[in-house]
Amino acid sequence: MRRSSVDARALEAGIARLPDLGLDELRQRWKALYGRPAPKFFRRKLLVRAVAYQMQVNAFGGLSEVTKRRLREIAAAARDGTFDAAAIEPRIKPGTKLIRTWKKSTYEVMVLQDGFAWNGDRYSSLSTIAKTITGTNWNGWRFFGIKRPAAKNGTDIRGRFKRPKPGRDGKVVWPVSQHAARRTRRCRDGFDG
Repeated sequence: MRRSSVDARALEAGIARLPDLGLDELRQRWKALYGRPAPKFFRRKLLVRAVAYQMQVNAFGGLSEVTKRRLREIAAAARDGTFDAAAIEPRIKPGTKLIRTWKKSTYEVMVLQDGFAWNGDRYSSLSTIAKTITGTNWNGWRFFGIKRPAAKNGTDIRGRFKRPKPGRDGKVVWPVSQHAARRTRRCRDGFDG
């Protein structure tokens, strides 16, 4: 226990000294921590933050694999043009009642337009309610058993088309809805409307 607090203090002191280092020293630290040279276009301030982060990861551990996978999914969606901030969290219709049994007690939470109601109080976060119930930090969505809906047939979780992957020629071909296909066939066959 004593050793970890000394390591934490030494780490904190090392991080506090980073802004005083020169650019060459920061690049050397980067190479030692990441195993490859720092990108040339990284500014000094970003190098300080990245080196500090990696020092903490080496000392205390980094992100969980689940978190890394989710961040990769968000980055891929942003890259493909299908990212929607509202799709990060599941949407629950206002008026829905969430019921959870915890240690032989049943808790009911009402979903509101702008948050949640429980025990006569309004909350903006399910996690706050879960923490109040359990006394420990919980992900509120997980505590109440809410899962993201799976994407279906080329659409995202909200029913919108996902950007298709480029073909071998690099071109993106968007799918055609059945209604649009019928309309195209009618026009091609000489029918109007």
